[in-house]
Amino acid sequence: MDRNEQRRCAALGPFELRHRLLELAARRAPQAVLDAGRGTPDWIALAPRAALFLIGEFAIGEAARSPLGPDLGGVPPRSGIAQRLSAFLAARPDSPARTLIEHGLALARDTHRIEPDALVAEWVDGVLGNRYPTPVRMLAHAEVLVRAHLARTLLDGDADASRLDLFAVEGASAGITYVFQSLVHAGLLVPGDRIAIGTPVFAPYLEVPRLPEYHFETLTLGQDATRGWRYPAAEIERLADPRVRAFVAVNPSNPTSTAIDPQTLEHVGRIVRARPELIVITDEVYAPFVRGFRSLATVAPRNTVLLYSFSKFWGATGLRLGVVALHADNALDARLRDAGRTAQQAAQRRYGALSTRPDALKLIDRMAADSRAVGLNHTAGLSTPQQVQMTLFALDALLDVEGRRACATAALLARRWRALFDGLGQAPPDHPGLTRYYATIDVPAIARARHGAAFADWLRDHHEPIDVVVRLAAEHGIVVLDGRGFDAPAMSVRVSLANLPDGAYPAIGRAISGLVDAYHRRWAAR
Repeated sequence: MDRNEQRRCAALGPFELRHRLLELAARRAPQAVLDAGRGTPDWIALAPRAALFLIGEFAIGEAARSPLGPDLGGVPPRSGIAQRLSAFLAARPDSPARTLIEHGLALARDTHRIEPDALVAEWVDGVLGNRYPTPVRMLAHAEVLVRAHLARTLLDGDADASRLDLFAVEGASAGITYVFQSLVHAGLLVPGDRIAIGTPVFAPYLEVPRLPEYHFETLTLGQDATRGWRYPAAEIERLADPRVRAFVAVNPSNPTSTAIDPQTLEHVGRIVRARPELIVITDEVYAPFVRGFRSLATVAPRNTVLLYSFSKFWGATGLRLGVVALHADNALDARLRDAGRTAQQAAQRRYGALSTRPDALKLIDRMAADSRAVGLNHTAGLSTPQQVQMTLFALDALLDVEGRRACATAALLARRWRALFDGLGQAPPDHPGLTRYYATIDVPAIARARHGAAFADWLRDHHEPIDVVVRLAAEHGIVVLDGRGFDAPAMSVRVSLANLPDGAYPAIGRAISGLVDAYHRRWAAR
């Protein structure tokens, strides 16, 4: 790929550029491409999946109890369904899912006052998928149990902050789409508004706000790599500007894999208290990887739109399981209730077929309706089998009071983290709040540390910003993402630690190190 083609490809987003890099890598090593470009984990949480399939087997038997014709079952009878499930499980004493189901039912009954018949009936109907999701936002018991998981995992058990309404969505990527869409429909944001985005950040969160239908003015608040990717206080203070209408963050961050520190959280909280009109939008999919994590919603509960996904921690990116969460008494709903006549008339026109008081419709219910162009609201909602799996993941977390799954994933990522930096010839970074899910490697910074500032300046000045990722693909069969697309430093790369065998990471580190040395030889031979 010559420099002209590199310039053309540099306009692509990092995930779109990845496809071109995969082509280059396949030419170099068709059977041995190392693709560290996507964050799809290679681990699979077994028991919650086995529980879904076991419930599915039970549900088929239940439907067969009410035959309607050849190969046609009927709606399972609800009375006594939990007892029948208990008998079904007793006949399968060696099933790895039995404990999760039985203990999950007990926890739901004893802690959340959910009747076993009601929960099992929701699971059976859900896994069979024969009904539209009802309520459309989220199945009733699924919402209770997922809310409990969020309260423990994100909100440090804060009882007030945990008063959440949830909307089950097709992963956080669908969630952010619905959030921006409904904020604009509601007039809480308008095209051209200024929004702040914490960077480096998941690339689509930079791309979506700039679409013509939003055309937001974006203000980036930069993390400081020299301070463990923390936000300098001066950057956070920019949120005090009344022209900034919203703050968008990924916490813990992607690609820099670091949770926002307590001091910064409190700083954001103070600004929101001084500016109650500020909207906080936070994607916290990586939270389970940080012990003692605290969400932005703990410091600004009534102003925060919370996005969460089950995709990474349980190895379930293909299942598309996520939620949007809003405090039951949030500031956005209050603004909608207090909106002027023009806004109320707009709500009447848009949502008048759904409610006799569309102006009082909660924002999260508007999201569900907007996700199906309002008129198809009755068919909205995440598919019911997905919601059952989501519930089982939540129960898996709630029952794991010792954090065994978190310890296992942390140990796996730590091994790969050390292996990558060993190959690179550097001490692995270590600072509070680190997930180790991704590594952001600043190649010019390595060049400066090894061979001086003059060499690092030459590297940047005489090569296109994507030259590093292109050469890694073309010469080594290694695919990593261009950090610049995440608003990370130019010529940095994002390496996923989640999706390749442990043995791949020393090779990736050595390839990056060797590439720096190759650049240096060319510089020295000028």
